[in-house]
Amino acid sequence: MPDIQYLGHACFRIRGRDGVVVMDPCDRASGYDIGRPTASIMTISHQHPDHANMAAVRPLKETLNTFDGPGEYEVSGILVTGVRTFHDKKKGAERGRNTVFVLHLDDMSFAHLGDLGHELTAAQVEEMGDIDVLFIPVGGNESLTASEAVAVIAQLEPRIVIPMHYAGEQAIIDQPLDSIDKFLNEMGIREPVYEDKFSVTSTSLPAEGGAARVVLLRPITIA
Repeated sequence: MPDIQYLGHACFRIRGRDGVVVMDPCDRASGYDIGRPTASIMTISHQHPDHANMAAVRPLKETLNTFDGPGEYEVSGILVTGVRTFHDKKKGAERGRNTVFVLHLDDMSFAHLGDLGHELTAAQVEEMGDIDVLFIPVGGNESLTASEAVAVIAQLEPRIVIPMHYAGEQAIIDQPLDSIDKFLNEMGIREPVYEDKFSVTSTSLPAEGGAARVVLLRPITIA
């Protein structure tokens, strides 16, 4: 039963049966202190300090497997697919490339969109496949706006959506981000409830074809 923790900005730690994954670790200059999490896999969507603080992540055992580009990988039964995307709407001409990572662990699929800056092409959607849990930027400016995030959710049809990369009380980002309120309004959520940790199994996922469940997580620090 994977446990999902939000460490701030666009960083998540997923602890599953076959291993632990840290995605897009941010540095303290972002305003978030992720602590010193351990992992067997680390993914980096693009080389920016608030997404690539690799020094903060320690190996869970002997090896920390780091992936920072497109390709297909496997570590101890966890499948990882990196899909080439861009940080802007001009195929990277303004802000460069971005890698979306899809994890397959514990019979579920998790997609982290990094700093995706555009709606997906049909080919990208096909390469990503069916998504159960989607980590999606919603704060605009450097990546998807709230309305663009809703459009990407419609493209991927995930069963659970976890927003990230928005202005919070701790965030200190070069470019101002929108608060999460715009996204919540777009999704029709009037009374948001935040959790410290979220656990999910393949049997507890919402039914396919229905509305995605939005899960809101508080940022925490790993000791």
